[in-house]
Amino acid sequence: MTHRPTRSALYIPGSRDRALDKARGLPVDVILFDLEDAVAPDEKAAARETLEEALAAGGYGPRYKVVRINGLDTDWGAADVAAVAEMACDAVLLPKVNSAADVEALAAQLPDVPIWAMMETPQGILNAAEIAAHPRLEGFVMGTNDLAKELNSRTRAAMRVSLQTCLLAARACAVIAIDGVYNAFKDEEGLRAECDEGRDFGFDGKSLIHPAQVAIANEVFGPSEAEIDLARRQIAAFEDAVAGGQGVAVVDGKIVENLHVETARATLAKAEAIATLEAS
Repeated sequence: MTHRPTRSALYIPGSRDRALDKARGLPVDVILFDLEDAVAPDEKAAARETLEEALAAGGYGPRYKVVRINGLDTDWGAADVAAVAEMACDAVLLPKVNSAADVEALAAQLPDVPIWAMMETPQGILNAAEIAAHPRLEGFVMGTNDLAKELNSRTRAAMRVSLQTCLLAARACAVIAIDGVYNAFKDEEGLRAECDEGRDFGFDGKSLIHPAQVAIANEVFGPSEAEIDLARRQIAAFEDAVAGGQGVAVVDGKIVENLHVETARATLAKAEAIATLEAS
């Protein structure tokens, strides 16, 4: 699976000119332009216009530009869809996706825009495989706050089955998988611990609520210098072994087979993609 880097995915309110302008200079991989939770009901219409103007003005570079709309069953969903059809964005993020039918309903109205799904309801988690398999579905974003509410859970540990279920579905269908937010944006230690856990699970990145969280997410979800060095040495050792008629190599006392080399090549490709993005 090859995607552009998605280490950090920052929510930006579509109604706030200052935040929209500041986002142009942030070292974030994905901008989640929000028309849903971050926008008050009486500001929804103005937010659409503000966001459309900001995207038309450009300046966001090669970052993923994803617009989260209101649900199709809300008073604002239809107008959001019509507005997104005219916006210079890369994808649309649909909240509270319960089934592939929800994705299909949006796909029928937006035939040319890739779709991402907020995975934040029990029904959605149980239907993760069919949602990920929809041909228009490009990404999952975990909505852990809403999911915790729906499950009546008090800890992240209680959501591990849900997180891993969505990750399995995403990997089975080559779909981007972004972990949920960490609410205590001033708690760097807690954020790092949760990013480490999400990375260990296999997520591609972390959704964020504050620019101060970007650096840690980028660090954790990007390959370290040690990982890049190991990847290079694994590839070189394996190629030498194959040239010598062997099917495996040994690096740092550990067996290196073809599957490890595939992972190593993916690590180097990710590092290269990040370097290209950061140089833009």
